[in-house]
Amino acid sequence: MRARIILLSAILAAQTASADVVTVSEEAIVEWKAVYGQVETRDRVPARARIGGTIVSLEVAEGDRVEAGQRIALVEDDKLAFQLDSIDARLEALRARLETASADLERGRQLLERGVISTQRLDQLQTAVDVIEGDIRSLESERLVIEQQVAEGEVLSPDAGVVLSVPISRGSVIAPGEPVAVIAGGGVFLRLAVPERHARDLAEGDEIEIGSGSDDAAERRTGRLVKLYPQIAGGRVEADVEVEGLDGRYVGLRVPVRLPVGERMAILVPETALTRHGGLDFVNVETAGGEAIARAVVPGETISRDGETWREILTGLEAGDRVVTENE
Repeated sequence: MRARIILLSAILAAQTASADVVTVSEEAIVEWKAVYGQVETRDRVPARARIGGTIVSLEVAEGDRVEAGQRIALVEDDKLAFQLDSIDARLEALRARLETASADLERGRQLLERGVISTQRLDQLQTAVDVIEGDIRSLESERLVIEQQVAEGEVLSPDAGVVLSVPISRGSVIAPGEPVAVIAGGGVFLRLAVPERHARDLAEGDEIEIGSGSDDAAERRTGRLVKLYPQIAGGRVEADVEVEGLDGRYVGLRVPVRLPVGERMAILVPETALTRHGGLDFVNVETAGGEAIARAVVPGETISRDGETWREILTGLEAGDRVVTENE
């Protein structure tokens, strides 16, 4: 369905000295449904804490713009520092034991050369050194794990965008996986909730009018329906509309939207063909003899097309009537 009004009239104009004559016919016009769209972001991702602890630094607030990977908060867990101190103490003790065991092994090699000790005893000394070295490597790996947990106390932005909400404050205690901030990125679009009775009248690719349907062309904008969601909830169908240059400063802002939900046949005449006398509306209709007579009509809504104003005539005219309009 095309989003602009489709006027399929074959207008035959005859110029006279003082007026134009227009032959009217039934034309298909679009039925519009006024709804509200809400500005949404394509991505809305929480920045979560990877470890539990206390927020010691909070570097963003609502409305701040962040880059992907930017640090937005710092979480510290005192227990990790205590674990590092414990590992360092154990490493220091093991290194001291290793120094002693290495010295015993060196003396054992010298004694073996002189035949004082057996090869079996030397193997025992070598094993003692190997065990201590293995314990040191194990503790060093354990220390690297703790250091990584400390590094993961930095809460990073998962995407570039704007900070929508920060549900915590400095000094808050949080658990692993708890959100520190919600980041909105990926651009903005309009999210519509359309009554289900109009769902079958919409199709992806339809043009959508943004605004209240003002006659001022400068105020009218269009968008494109890019997605219709298959699930109906609460009697409404959700749909996404792409609008070029949509203002994304306020996520959740409601915007009036007009949807094309059908077509109907109507008779349209130029606005200049209507005159009003005594509370009634008239148009001049040319008779078969070439005379113009005033005929009372009931006008309907105003329709704009290419900067010109047209009026729907509900009763009083039939297709084929020749309407006299005033020259400007």
